[in-house]
Amino acid sequence: MTVPAVAAALTALAVVLGLSAARGVRGRRPASTTSDLMVASRGVTPWWNASAIGGEYISAASFLGTAGLVLAYGADTLWLPVAATAGYVLLLAFVTAPLRRSGAYTISDFAEWRLGSAAVRRLVTACVCFIGWFYLLPQFEGAGVTLRVLTGAPVWTGWAVVVAVTLSVVLSGGMRSITAVQAVQFWLKLAAVAVPAVALLGMWHMSGGPGPLGGVPRFEHATRVHVRTDVTVTVPAAVTVTARGRVDGVRRGGEAVPLAAGTHTIGHGTDVVFPGGAAVPHADRLPAQDGGTWATPFARGEEHALFRTYSAMLCVLLGTMGLPHILMRFYTNASGGAARRTAAFVPVLLALFYVFPALYGTLGRLYAPELLMTGDTDATLLLVPRRMMPGAPGALLTGLVTAGAFAAFISTSCGLAVAIGGTLSQCVRRTGPAAFRAGVVVALAAPLALLPGMGPRGAADLVTMALAVSACSLCPLLVLAIWWRGLTAAGAAAGLLAGGGLAVCAGVARLFRDAPGGWPAAVLAEPVLLIAPAAFAAMVAVSLLTRRRVPRGADRALRRLHLPEEVLAP
Repeated sequence: MTVPAVAAALTALAVVLGLSAARGVRGRRPASTTSDLMVASRGVTPWWNASAIGGEYISAASFLGTAGLVLAYGADTLWLPVAATAGYVLLLAFVTAPLRRSGAYTISDFAEWRLGSAAVRRLVTACVCFIGWFYLLPQFEGAGVTLRVLTGAPVWTGWAVVVAVTLSVVLSGGMRSITAVQAVQFWLKLAAVAVPAVALLGMWHMSGGPGPLGGVPRFEHATRVHVRTDVTVTVPAAVTVTARGRVDGVRRGGEAVPLAAGTHTIGHGTDVVFPGGAAVPHADRLPAQDGGTWATPFARGEEHALFRTYSAMLCVLLGTMGLPHILMRFYTNASGGAARRTAAFVPVLLALFYVFPALYGTLGRLYAPELLMTGDTDATLLLVPRRMMPGAPGALLTGLVTAGAFAAFISTSCGLAVAIGGTLSQCVRRTGPAAFRAGVVVALAAPLALLPGMGPRGAADLVTMALAVSACSLCPLLVLAIWWRGLTAAGAAAGLLAGGGLAVCAGVARLFRDAPGGWPAAVLAEPVLLIAPAAFAAMVAVSLLTRRRVPRGADRALRRLHLPEEVLAP
């Protein structure tokens, strides 16, 4: 990477870190109570809260992962931004206002208040922790990838930066601090994708760049690709390359190496130079598609594609309804009506943002196709600006994108740390700053233990694991607890164990090993279409079998959830 680009990236990182720290300090006041730390004393306005939710929800998967998915899979992945935005419509309709009226600090508090069961509370706490830990993984992984791609730094430096900034912001003032940080960072992230996208599209149009996508991606000119990890690639057409490193198990010293069409292995640290016009090899997990196939849904004939797509859409839709760090933000509103107005603003903000990552994925297929070979598709948004605009202009745009990326990692990590830390501190019945801050440290430490043993994973792939657990556990619990008087503690526990347990097992299995293929691989990758209905069914069936154990205060609880505050006020 060029010196100007590295300097721009480091400058952008310093600006984001400084802005985060400054807004966190300015946005806080002495936080001495649980209400201050966890719900900002319920004094956040709807527009400010909606901006903070947008900043929190636009994570590594949204900022980096969406562009990478579009680059690799094309039209088949456009469901992700659509479903992510639509999830807030369901949240607005079924959850936000009633949940705010409950008066609880966390989802665990709500579950115990509604069902009167400490056992259900502990199960909800476990689900919150797994959702949060799965969601933190892509934030750390994305930060590591960003710094590695832009500066060549080890991946652990990105992890360390995000953890350090998150701790400094969250421990200083809890929810009040992160609200100020997240609201500002949403607009920073929007500018970071919108301004370069407009500039790059304008340049592409004026320069008469590559035309419509036709066949498989090709290198426009002689290109050197540095492979950072061991990778198996599919070569679409025979080509002769210059290689320095290990190719097909043989050490090469810079000589010409013929690669026949088919599968080949390339070792980490290998440099491969491809001639101009050569078809781009694809990592074995990515499909080699021509332009028409890439732009047409279901055109590549993927095995069980319809099941995977509908299951993924359901995962994002239902998963959004149960994300603990998002739901916790609605507790900061002054009333149920304010929470509903907040939820109505959020889809507008997200729809505005999601226009741009798909554009980067399309441009990446033209200007950074080697990412399909290395499998490092999350770097699409980071590389396209300097590929299209070499020199200082590209370096400046790269710096702006880097600022947005780290804003995404930090704002989401802050929200998750508060959600997990608050839930853990409430679960052990120790309120106050000391217990909350200890919970925050545990929240950030757990995923760090998993990162070294993980193979390379895309940010969107990691986030869907968190959404799957949410869709199969907290979503059924919230919908039934809010809208059905007959839910019992036994029914809730059965659904949480069945849905949440299976989703967690599927997520852990995906982290450390791949299914062989066929239906097992499809179900392991996208299990929600099967598990979420089973979780709802388990809650309903067991509740009907234990209908005599409906909580005595169920009628009073539902009145509080659904009647406006002024009606209930004495």
